[in-house]
Amino acid sequence: MGNLVAIVGRPNVGKSTLFNRLTKTRHAIVSEVAGTTRDRQYGKCEWAGKEFSVVDTGGWVVNSDDIFEGAIRDQVRIATEEADLVLFLVDVQTGVTDLDSDVAQILRKTKLPVILVSNKTDNNEQQYYAADFYSLGLGEPICISAVSGFGTGDLLDMIIEKLPLDKKDDAEENIPRFAVVGRPNVGKSSIINAFVGEDRNIVTDIAGTTRDSIYTRYDKFGFDFYLVDTAGIRRKNKVSENLEFYSVMRSIRAIENSDVCILMIDATRGIEAQDMNIFQLIQKNKKSLVVVVNKWDLVENKDQKVIDTFTNAIRERMAPFVDFPIIFASALTKQRIFKVLETAKEVYLNRKVRIGTSKLNEVMLPIIEATPPQSIKGKYIKIKYCTQVPDTQIPTFVFYANLPQYVKEQYKRFLENQIRDHWTLTGTPINVFIRQK
Repeated sequence: MGNLVAIVGRPNVGKSTLFNRLTKTRHAIVSEVAGTTRDRQYGKCEWAGKEFSVVDTGGWVVNSDDIFEGAIRDQVRIATEEADLVLFLVDVQTGVTDLDSDVAQILRKTKLPVILVSNKTDNNEQQYYAADFYSLGLGEPICISAVSGFGTGDLLDMIIEKLPLDKKDDAEENIPRFAVVGRPNVGKSSIINAFVGEDRNIVTDIAGTTRDSIYTRYDKFGFDFYLVDTAGIRRKNKVSENLEFYSVMRSIRAIENSDVCILMIDATRGIEAQDMNIFQLIQKNKKSLVVVVNKWDLVENKDQKVIDTFTNAIRERMAPFVDFPIIFASALTKQRIFKVLETAKEVYLNRKVRIGTSKLNEVMLPIIEATPPQSIKGKYIKIKYCTQVPDTQIPTFVFYANLPQYVKEQYKRFLENQIRDHWTLTGTPINVFIRQK
């Protein structure tokens, strides 16, 4: 169960710089998926053997030029409801501002651990100025410089110390977990109700360790899995402005705690930026994917051509990962609801696929021989052997080469596509590594 740390504060105090510093301490940084600028706002950080997720709330304000104070206050509130710890960033060079005081007022009411971080402390003299921040009533300010890295080690030690201990879930480990995700009002609750049916007594709710993920055990019709439900009920008026940020914070929880994500898209609206944001969270967490186009009953013209156009549009937006199932369904009329569950189960099993080494080499080596990697500076790259690594979270393949450093990303994608062509790995991400033989 991962912990979630949110960085809050007014604009230009260095939230993104600190975010970059925290997430870059991880050597195998979560692969940067090209696309929205916002996919830089969520990452993982590892320190002293513990891993946690970090969200930079600053990246989620709509048109950041005219950030108004209400939006920031909203965000801080959402962060305190969804995160496990809050880093409140202030700028020692400007001192306490009115907005800082407003934010502090919200944070003093929360039961969460809050660390007050005095950023841009570039020399000793400025450490004395940091004393002004005691007036915010949030205890001692920690002095750092996100740009130079001064003080960030101490800060990380403190974060680890204050994060709640990972409690084990009550949910059993070897049963698949499916999360239904998507932007607000796409029909997540309706589809969960359609799965579960009115027959609620077959359902046992297990509260997750996180405040809101509820695991619902579903075992009937030959299925046995947990639904990770984060559709928590809340007062709508509170988050009208920041609905997108709110749904992202909520999705992070669900996605991190699942094996397969059922991403819902609204048939009447097509793919929107927010769908892409959630898709990117799924990719960064290496989760398996089933796309459900919901509200299909509302589409008037349903001929094959419309379906093809829709399908191609989705795959184009989500490329280079295109090997996932797309189901046109309706939670309302229950059309193809069962198909969604069957597909999620198949995709989960694809995550567990094991390909024998001899079979893998028998298929892949002739393909590699016919289309070898490009030679570089007259050096020929030879791949002699490949194998699947056992016991990994997703199928992981290693190809042994004489000059692994020269194998381009493009060629790795070619290898991945070949593996997908010969074995069924639909819906699941796979890793392809090239190593020194």
